[in-house]
Amino acid sequence: MTAGGLRARVRAEMTEEIKATARRHLATDGANLSLRAVARDMGMVSSALYRYFASRDDLLTALILDGYNALGAAAEAGDATVADRADLRGRWLATCHAVRTWALGTPAEYALLFGSPVPDYRAPQDTVAAASRTPTTLIRILKDGFDAGVITEPPADGVPADVRTDMARLRDRAVPDLPEVLLARGSMGWIQLFGAVSFELFGQLDNVVEAREAYFGYQMGQVATAIGIPE
Repeated sequence: MTAGGLRARVRAEMTEEIKATARRHLATDGANLSLRAVARDMGMVSSALYRYFASRDDLLTALILDGYNALGAAAEAGDATVADRADLRGRWLATCHAVRTWALGTPAEYALLFGSPVPDYRAPQDTVAAASRTPTTLIRILKDGFDAGVITEPPADGVPADVRTDMARLRDRAVPDLPEVLLARGSMGWIQLFGAVSFELFGQLDNVVEAREAYFGYQMGQVATAIGIPE
């Protein structure tokens, strides 16, 4: 290995160690990250850490990108477990359960993505592609059903014109040929999914629902029906 290659490997390993340490801080302190605290845990001076991440926001962005990509990979893997690609409901439910499993297994990372906004932090544009992986997986199920003629275009009655405009813009950018009203329903399903996960993860179901997994499956089945995925 060349000297340059060795330096690159050492840098990559150190970057991953910094992020792993920061994730442990997420679990104990939430998104209130301190580069000084991360450096202290690693036995480094703060100035050395700045060679890898110029600011707290840069480190947060790296963690957010990792989180979105890990969540997206889990959703895609969940969808891929259904061998019969025509089984739209099975794919929807498998994807939703994969999202829930990832969230319950990595609650601090989920909270970073979907919890309270971090004060004074604004995610940069380069997080958009990673953040889109999970909703893209869900929308693809609708698109496959629509292309096969199994899912039909719902009536536009009651959908505000401004919402249709928003959905048309999203459709043209991400899912050509999907009717905007169907896309609006699909986005509602995405919101319901993360609302259900957040309610469970953040304790809103405590002392209310004990059969969490069964209740989640029931909810996602009802959402599938509401957005037009057949039994």
